Amino acid sequence: MESKILLKTWILAALAMVAFAANSLLCRLALRESGLDAALFTAIRIGSGAVALWAIALSQKRHLGGDWTSALALLTYAIAFSYAYMFLAVGTGALILFGAVQATMIIKGVLGGERLIPLQVSGLCLGILGLIVLFLPGLTAPPLAGALAMATSGMAWGIYSLRGRGIADPLAATTGNFVRAMPIALGISLVFANTQHFDHTGAVYAVLSGVLASGIGYAIWYSALRNLTATSAASVQLSVPVITALGGAIALSEPITAHLAGASIAILSGIALVILAKARPRTAS
Repeated sequence: MESKILLKTWILAALAMVAFAANSLLCRLALRESGLDAALFTAIRIGSGAVALWAIALSQKRHLGGDWTSALALLTYAIAFSYAYMFLAVGTGALILFGAVQATMIIKGVLGGERLIPLQVSGLCLGILGLIVLFLPGLTAPPLAGALAMATSGMAWGIYSLRGRGIADPLAATTGNFVRAMPIALGISLVFANTQHFDHTGAVYAVLSGVLASGIGYAIWYSALRNLTATSAASVQLSVPVITALGGAIALSEPITAHLAGASIAILSGIALVILAKARPRTAS
C-alpha cells in the first residue's frame, strides 16, 4: 500500500512540475505569437485560474481562505512574470524565476535563525557564480529589464510560498487569493485598454495557463505535498527550469546555448547543495 501511495505521489509531483513549466511556455507563446500584451494575459490567466480553483473548491465544499497580503504577492508575481516574458526566452526566464524563489526562501531561513553549514555556503557561492556567468556581457546575456522583472516575480512568489507554509487548507487559501487578485488584475488591464489588442489565440493560451497550468496544476501539487517532505518538495522543483528549457527548444525553437547550460548547472547545483544539506539552528551566544 505504501509503495502505491509513493508512486502516486511522485506521478502527481511530476505532473505539477510539467504544469509549472507550461506556465512559462504558454506565456511566452501568447506574447510572441499573438497580439496579447502582458497586462491582458495576466488578467485572463488570474481570472480563469480563479474560476477553475473556485469550481474545485466548491466541488469539495471548501470555503474561501487566503488574505489580501498573499493575494497582492500572487498578483505581483503574475504581472512581473508576464512582463518579463516579453523579453526573455523561456529557459532563461524559468532559471531566473526559480533562482529568485529559492534565494528568497533561503534568505528568510537565515534571517529566521538557520545557520548554514560549509557545504551550504559552498552552494551559495556556486549559485552566485552561476548568476555572474548568466549576466556576463554578451549576445546570450538576458535583457536587464526582463531579468529584473523575473527576479521580482520570483521574490514575490517566494514570499507567497512562505506565507502559505503551515496553512491547514492550501487549496482554499490559494482559491481565495486568486479570487482577491482577479479584480485588481482586471483593473490594471483596463488601464491599458487603449493600447491593447485582443487576440483569440493569445486568449486561449492565457486560459490554458490559468486553468490547467495554474489552477489545476496547483491543486495537483497540493495533493502531492501531502506525502512529500519539505526537502523532497524543494528538490523536485529543481527540474522545472530544465523542463522549461527543453519545452522552449521543442515548442519555440529556442536554442539551449552553452552560456545558459553552464549557468544553469552552476545555479541549480548550488541551490541543490543548500536545500539538501542539513542546516543547523542558530544557538544563542
